[in-house]
Amino acid sequence: MSDKPDLNKAYALETPEDNLALYADWATTYDTGFAVDMDYRLPQIVAEILGEQNPQGPILDVGAGTGLVAQAFPMRGSVEIHALDISPEMLAVAMKKGFYARAVLADLTLPLQLEANTYGAVVSSGTFTHGHVGPVALDGLLKVAKSGAVFVLAINAKHFEARGFEEKFASLEIDIDELMFREMAIYGAGTDAAHRDDTALISIFSKR
Repeated sequence: MSDKPDLNKAYALETPEDNLALYADWATTYDTGFAVDMDYRLPQIVAEILGEQNPQGPILDVGAGTGLVAQAFPMRGSVEIHALDISPEMLAVAMKKGFYARAVLADLTLPLQLEANTYGAVVSSGTFTHGHVGPVALDGLLKVAKSGAVFVLAINAKHFEARGFEEKFASLEIDIDELMFREMAIYGAGTDAAHRDDTALISIFSKR
């Protein structure tokens, strides 16, 4: 088996330490060696859906990685965006692109060291793709969002039931409004056959 970072290794992540090790190696080649080669469409889809919600800033891009969501965001430049990621190497690549006003180094499996009621929108295209970040992270994200903040979060469809996201959203009924889901393909036709049918459930809602 190759020692190079790849999608199968990413899907197999189980701990924050696994995540740090993988993305430290992957950061500089992620955009061309993965996003282009695998026809990775999810960041663009999520960015376009967020734009449809006409979000107010600042926006917290959770699991920002190399900045692919901000890069595709139609309102880029008109609203402040902050990049949150566990990987300093991925954040470094994202910040060099000039799309973000602030970098936030954070592990979503731990309490977020961010001020409550700060963000007007929260977006994520990759954080809930890997199984090590479960639905409990939603509590911290809701805490740092303002009342009325828009959320657009992509969750790997295979993890949605297995990791308890369905039950979590049911428990959040008193905290959120207008919850809806869109199931979308994560990759385009140019991806390999093994992942051509991978889908994400994109949750769209607002904080009460």
